[in-house]
Amino acid sequence: MPYVKKSLLIKGKSQDIYELTKKMEEYPKFMRDVESVKVLERKNNSTITEWITNVDGTPIIWKELDNFDDENKIIKYKLIEGDLDKFEGEWTFEENQEGTLVSLGVDFDFGIPSLTELIGPTLKLKVEENSQMMLEGLKQKIEGTK
Repeated sequence: MPYVKKSLLIKGKSQDIYELTKKMEEYPKFMRDVESVKVLERKNNSTITEWITNVDGTPIIWKELDNFDDENKIIKYKLIEGDLDKFEGEWTFEENQEGTLVSLGVDFDFGIPSLTELIGPTLKLKVEENSQMMLEGLKQKIEGTK
């Protein structure tokens, strides 16, 4: 099962970036490949969200459980149902003198071994590109840059 982790330094306070990242329904406004995120349920420190993303013209749709650890500023997510067999990971936010190092980890599996063998490296590259796009979208939103 492929695992991808991407990180990006964002000039901003970890709390501000964490709070923005928790507002997943806002992602389509500043993340180009995210078409929609709907919050289906919100309780305590978790949400159930429904996602539609676009990867090279192909929509990928899923529902996930998002858990928010406000004390440690960690967001963990896990697939409930959708186009993938496994899709889970976490966001972390490490503040330092230069800003906040935001990391996004993704552990995924399409559930079709023959497909993974054939196009696994391409799928991993697409997940890496998508993760980087999400981080850059946050950076642009926080830093006010384009």
